[in-house]
Amino acid sequence: MPPDGQRPPTVLISSAGRRVELLRAFRRTLEGLGAPGTRVLAVDCSFYSGAFHDADEAFIVPRCKDPGFVPALLEICEREGVDLVIPTLDPELPVYAAAREQFAAIGTTVAISAPEVAAIGGDKQHTHDWLVANGFPTVQQGSLADVQADPGAWSFPVIVKPRFGSASIGVGLVHSLEELAERAADPDVLVQSVAPGVEHTIDLLADRDGQCRVAIPRRRIEVRAGEVSKAVTVRSPALIELAEKLCAALPGAFGAMNFQVFVGDDPGQLAIIELNARFGGGYPLSYAAGADFPLALVQDALGLPSTAPLQGWQDGLVMLRYDAAVFVSDQHDDQEVDPQ
Repeated sequence: MPPDGQRPPTVLISSAGRRVELLRAFRRTLEGLGAPGTRVLAVDCSFYSGAFHDADEAFIVPRCKDPGFVPALLEICEREGVDLVIPTLDPELPVYAAAREQFAAIGTTVAISAPEVAAIGGDKQHTHDWLVANGFPTVQQGSLADVQADPGAWSFPVIVKPRFGSASIGVGLVHSLEELAERAADPDVLVQSVAPGVEHTIDLLADRDGQCRVAIPRRRIEVRAGEVSKAVTVRSPALIELAEKLCAALPGAFGAMNFQVFVGDDPGQLAIIELNARFGGGYPLSYAAGADFPLALVQDALGLPSTAPLQGWQDGLVMLRYDAAVFVSDQHDDQEVDPQ
């Protein structure tokens, strides 16, 4: 519970989109503090957002790349007494990372890593180069020109993906040089070898010293529209150790993060393919398993000692996601389609 006289704790979910489960996890955290008047707010560039309407109060803001985005958020945070902002969308991560001190100056913590970490995760070429330079296992990667210049160095099929992108948009399997040439018009296309094994996502929480407080591997069972729909937690010492090393090596990690890694038949056969400096879409599984990131982040923002349960998370817990809906009256002029 916050000290006497302190305003009721308030959390803001940015680019709320479909993140209803994440928003509700923070609501349960705030309610558990026992302070009256706690709120979870949401902002989005569109009225048509499920989490927007599940929030205690919500606000339409410019898109994150608009020059008015940060001023709008600063005004909302100062006016509403926001203690903690949770970024959720890849394009907004570098924006928030660059503005962390502006938010801190008005008493708001943004749960975001340093700009260098946002830059590493937001550019798949940068991600690969950083992984290789720091000795982390990853896949073979190159440009279309690299493959065409030395096709013998590659085994087909290969994966093609945009250098900048998320949610598996533009990702595909290519079976020949001729098929690969059809992507020649895209200057930012990257080519990767197909990683053997099963894809896992590791949720991790970094403290203010950049150290990993907990890592929860979850094996992907099914993915729909780029986001995991079925998964199971896996207490793998090798993956947990990899997460701890990755977190420690990143220049200024803080808050919730996740990365994707393929695990081969040999437990030591690992290949990291992606890094995200934000909550993953499948984090609700880690939360249900007992790794309470929201409580840890709220207590940090409020300057309270940490009591968040983290290490005792449940191994072998399965998540089976399903569709749900929010119904609201269409009384808004904003006709933008939710970009998420």
